[in-house]
Amino acid sequence: MSVNSEIGAGKIVSVNPATGELIGQFECATEDSVQAAVERARCAQADWQALGPQRRIAILGKFQELLHRRKTEVAEWITRETGKPVVEALVTEVSVVLDAARFLIEHAQRLLRDDAVPHGNLATKLKRGRLLREPYGVIAIVSPWNYPFSIPATETLSALVAGNAVVLKPSELTPSCALELQSLLHAAGVPQDVFQLVLGDGSAGAALLQAEIDKLVFTGSVVTGKRIAAAAAQKLLPVVLELGGKDPMIVLEDADLDVASSAAVWGAFVNAGQTCLSVERCYVQRSVYDRFLDACTEKTVRLRVGKGMDPEMDVGPLIHERQLHIVETHVDDAKARGARVLAGGSRLADLGTNFFAPTVLADVTHDMRIMREETFGPVLPIMAFDTEQEAIRLANDSEYGLAASIWTRDRSHGESLARQIRAGTVMINDVVSCFAISEAPHGGVKASGIGRTHGAFGLNEMVWPKYVDLELLPRMKKVWWYGYGQNFRRQMDGFLDLQFARGLKQRLRGALRARGVLSRKRL
Repeated sequence: MSVNSEIGAGKIVSVNPATGELIGQFECATEDSVQAAVERARCAQADWQALGPQRRIAILGKFQELLHRRKTEVAEWITRETGKPVVEALVTEVSVVLDAARFLIEHAQRLLRDDAVPHGNLATKLKRGRLLREPYGVIAIVSPWNYPFSIPATETLSALVAGNAVVLKPSELTPSCALELQSLLHAAGVPQDVFQLVLGDGSAGAALLQAEIDKLVFTGSVVTGKRIAAAAAQKLLPVVLELGGKDPMIVLEDADLDVASSAAVWGAFVNAGQTCLSVERCYVQRSVYDRFLDACTEKTVRLRVGKGMDPEMDVGPLIHERQLHIVETHVDDAKARGARVLAGGSRLADLGTNFFAPTVLADVTHDMRIMREETFGPVLPIMAFDTEQEAIRLANDSEYGLAASIWTRDRSHGESLARQIRAGTVMINDVVSCFAISEAPHGGVKASGIGRTHGAFGLNEMVWPKYVDLELLPRMKKVWWYGYGQNFRRQMDGFLDLQFARGLKQRLRGALRARGVLSRKRL
């Protein structure tokens, strides 16, 4: 998305990346239509908020019921538009959304309720405070093509249950998945103006950013995220930015190599590697390096690559030839710098334009682009290390910090090492699946972004805290109001000693000096 681009008249075209089949053509939103959508959302939001959490949760329950009933149909739509196997669409998209709804149905009312705020300061003991969680109003969501159902849906459900209206701009490569989400939400009872789509390319997203929205949630590239952050700063617009990762996997010599190698292969190649949580860097202790390479290679060459609608296939195509070119460039750079190709390494042109063989690279180094830049394709680069501290240093040697994994039979040691890794999530003896844990926050540090989605932290991103202060004795003037003087200064000095002095004697002396502070004359 280019923040400064102009809205252009025209269409976006949805194409099945596995077959080249035209799925549909859609009119691009204009700047005026984007503005109008946001205005409609603002008008509708107040009534939606007034429903209260309980009735909004009931609508989420209906949505969950409808999605479960149509789970296979929705998964097949996702496969047509992304190419991923239908079973992956069920596991990594439909299941994730069903469980996100479950989490909010079970916990949103508690997480959104008002909280009493106790006061510890003696000067404020005659007050009562409450913390309210107010919806922002209109939240704009700009979502990517790699998980075109689960990413926008989980973010949308949190925004809606908190009382916001949502305007979603999906990727121009996967509009049909967003239309499926819209159909389900409206059928469940979400008013049409409370959840709206604006379809189009990056210019439609730019128009949404410039509209009168109250918060923006964006998932995409670092380059685009920085542009959005700069534009949002001009408006003091709050944002959540999930900008991808270069996730490291550390395999210690005591790990179960059969399990760890299976995890590496799945973690690198699920969704053809087009996952922000993919295993994009694998570090293996030198004593088990060769055995691990053999296991990964043997498992990779057995993978079946083809069209996602075929239930026998394991890996589908990349979304577009542009993405394939990035993968090819990274692999070629690694080979030129000395990496060994143990499996794959080339296009599978006989299958179609967008297919690339699942690839295992050995003897990679941090001089190679494959270990520095987000590849977003079916490549597993593996590097040896000698000491655990070297592994931690290599894992942290990245501009990204989304997730990581550590593989060891010693769980407590794994937890100790996890504390040393700079990443939003560190998994011990698992990969990728943290995204499917609805209770767990999703997001990263460094160039991986700002803010969180999912769980209580994700729900908190959809509200702003309002503190309400109640005075229990409204006819009493406050002791700190005007009427200053030498005596009041001495009293307040004593009052502070009474509350905060370390020793009991000093506190008692402070209490004596503070006498009369409540009865003094004030303006």
